[in-house]
Amino acid sequence: MANVLYVKVNPKTDEASFSARLANAFLDAYQSENQTDTVTTLDVYNENIPFIDGDVLSAWGKAASGQELTAEELAKVTRMTELVDQFLAADKIVFSAPMWNFSFPPLMKAYIDNIAMAGKTFKYTENGPVGLAGDKKVVLLEARGGVYSEGPAAELEHTQSYLRAVMSFIGITDFQLVVSEGMAAAPAEAEAIFSKAEAQAKEVARNF
Repeated sequence: MANVLYVKVNPKTDEASFSARLANAFLDAYQSENQTDTVTTLDVYNENIPFIDGDVLSAWGKAASGQELTAEELAKVTRMTELVDQFLAADKIVFSAPMWNFSFPPLMKAYIDNIAMAGKTFKYTENGPVGLAGDKKVVLLEARGGVYSEGPAAELEHTQSYLRAVMSFIGITDFQLVVSEGMAAAPAEAEAIFSKAEAQAKEVARNF
């Protein structure tokens, strides 16, 4: 039995979100093949996802010198530890997110800042950083209004390339991608475009 963590990154309803619809199709297909697996949803727009702010930076500095943290500092770093521990406890991670302004929504970056934690998911050595996240599988289910996988806008894609790099940095190389793109550029064809990505998501899910 595997532990699956679904990280949902969209404040829209599922019906109004192409990325959430893609994830739902993926998870339905996955669970039909893996009925004993546990799927836990982390909806970053409805959960406490700390930003690296003044309190967090202060807490890290104090912790390094053995100083006492304020209640606010302690609450934030405790929550960050909870999130990275949840990530590490998962065998497989499913991300669903849109592209906004050539990158991920801000809470996706905030979540990554929580799980890219020295001593937890990576460590520094004399030979450089080493990933500690273990043998996990990751899939990103992404929706983009334009086309960024090829063509003149490809250099503006800073989503899957970023997440793939972060996962590799923390030791995860089993990374798969399903993208539905171009729906805003060709609204009359949006559902047809999505249907192709949905079929791909279901196929990937069966072997995930």
